[in-house]
Amino acid sequence: MKPFKFKHFEILQSADVFRVGTDGVLLGALANVDFAKNVLEVGTGTGLVSLMLAQRNQKANFIGIDINEEAVHLTKLNFENSIFHLRLKNKLQDFKTFKTEEKFDLIISNPPYFEENASEKDILARQTVELNFQQLISKSSTLLSENGIFSVIIPSEVGEDFIKIANENQLFLTRRINIYGIENSKIKRLILEFSLNEKVLEESDFTIEKSPRKYSDQYLELTKEFHVFKG
Repeated sequence: MKPFKFKHFEILQSADVFRVGTDGVLLGALANVDFAKNVLEVGTGTGLVSLMLAQRNQKANFIGIDINEEAVHLTKLNFENSIFHLRLKNKLQDFKTFKTEEKFDLIISNPPYFEENASEKDILARQTVELNFQQLISKSSTLLSENGIFSVIIPSEVGEDFIKIANENQLFLTRRINIYGIENSKIKRLILEFSLNEKVLEESDFTIEKSPRKYSDQYLELTKEFHVFKG
């Protein structure tokens, strides 16, 4: 499978690991990483999100974990091959049993969101077989620093359930980005950010395409430091 080339790094890919996709790119470009010193990514896949965040924040250190051995292998290669490699680490680890004394300023995830089903495509990355929302949220709430942020991208239809579970774990919604696949369509995805401290909610809209297969000006502007667009 061909590597995916970005301006400042390259992503090696595999048929056995969830590939580079728009969700990951959006999370990597939009998540609030500005003030983070230490970042934990849950479910690294290829390492895309951490690499984008490392480009955006030149001082933060990153650790990525994944339960998929092939994903961990790919992430390791992608981290080592990047100019940010000194600040990036990853390990084979089940988040449910992840132990650390460290608290994180940003915990970020593009989590599995489908209920367990018969599909055999990207089971660990797409289905809540090994990690469900309750497990992800409750564990994250214990690992956040005092002013830390928990950031995810999920389908819009599961947003209210996710927010409810977060509230039950004393995590407050502080930022919500409504992602539209195409102009004037229904909301497709949500980027949600939570904090241990209650704050005024910041809400905004983002549109990926202005017409089929034609990126919006908003998307082009957001990703101009990452994507290599063909003229």
